[in-house]
Amino acid sequence: MTPTPPPLRVGMIGYAFMGVAHSHAWRTAPRFFDLPLTPELTVLAGRDPAALSAAADRLGWAGTETDWHRVLERTDVDLVDICTPGDTHAEIAIAALEAGKHVLCEKPLANSVAEAEAMAAAAERAAASGVRAMVGFTYRRVPAVTLARKLVADGRLGTIRHVRAQYLQDWIADPAAPMSWRLQKDKAGSGALGDIGAHIVDLTQFITGQRLTGVSALLETFVKKRPLPASTGTLGGVAGEGMGEVTVDDAAVFLGRFTEGALATFEATRFALGRKNAIRIEVNGSAGSLAFDFEDMNVLHFYDGADPAETAGFRRIVVTEPEHPYVGAWWPAGHGLGYEHGFTHQVVDLVAALAAGEQPTPSFADGLQVQRVLDAVERSAADRSTWTPIEGES
Repeated sequence: MTPTPPPLRVGMIGYAFMGVAHSHAWRTAPRFFDLPLTPELTVLAGRDPAALSAAADRLGWAGTETDWHRVLERTDVDLVDICTPGDTHAEIAIAALEAGKHVLCEKPLANSVAEAEAMAAAAERAAASGVRAMVGFTYRRVPAVTLARKLVADGRLGTIRHVRAQYLQDWIADPAAPMSWRLQKDKAGSGALGDIGAHIVDLTQFITGQRLTGVSALLETFVKKRPLPASTGTLGGVAGEGMGEVTVDDAAVFLGRFTEGALATFEATRFALGRKNAIRIEVNGSAGSLAFDFEDMNVLHFYDGADPAETAGFRRIVVTEPEHPYVGAWWPAGHGLGYEHGFTHQVVDLVAALAAGEQPTPSFADGLQVQRVLDAVERSAADRSTWTPIEGES
């Protein structure tokens, strides 16, 4: 009989959209992957006792706490999973690390560079004692994206020349859609830029293995005021009485340059009618190209510049073979994966790193670097400057 791996006892703070996705991942990962630690859903934290209890029952958590500080005080919690709005990330993450708990924190890492710097510094201090921290850029774990990174790393694209990235949604395109915390700068930090633009910044840097060195940007808020919701804390909700001011961007467009000279274009918007969650990445190199669209997430398009002209063309790779990243633990070839699987793969990679005593990626330092890109975009748009360097990059 194979012995059960040691437990990894998880305390999660927040149980809305991301909390549901993370809960599913913690439950599912050990059932499909051979993990060196066994995740245990020990305690769920939130402010509303009734809603919290219902969420814990529905999502499979053994206990609840209405004060996140209590989660950090518990001796039966090894890791704190932060699924709250961005304005709380720094306080919770730093306190958790100082309490000796590993931390998984949703993206973007924080609402400001200063907060992200403090978080990265806390993570560096904690690492000296074997306590680890990771930021949750889960789209890295989509098998087609991970395969794209491998093709670039293997030199199949040659020298990278162009990068194009879009993240297109339409969930607030209706001016009558009510206010939510995601439209308030003090809660969310920024709008489309931080909420979804952060993902394509991370994805392009992950795929290319390079970093952005500078940007030139435009931000726009198309709808300046929205109806106040009848209840707060929801992504959409029912409109209540009165109007609230939108204090974040609705769309971000910016140019960039990578460390080895490639030119880049980025677009993040929540006003692209008909686009629900379209993450589109294209990379052109001296020897080939690749293209990915999350709305067809099990497919990667690859062009090999070495093919003869007679048969050259983009190759449609269905990324569902056992040889593809993560896929061997799931279904037979041709049976596609979905949105939730990226979160499961995140748990797999995090647990493996913790068991090995290694730093999981992306680290808080990686999250800080993305935060610096977002900050440069905001400064460029505010100053209407032609070029804004990113701190720490040449």
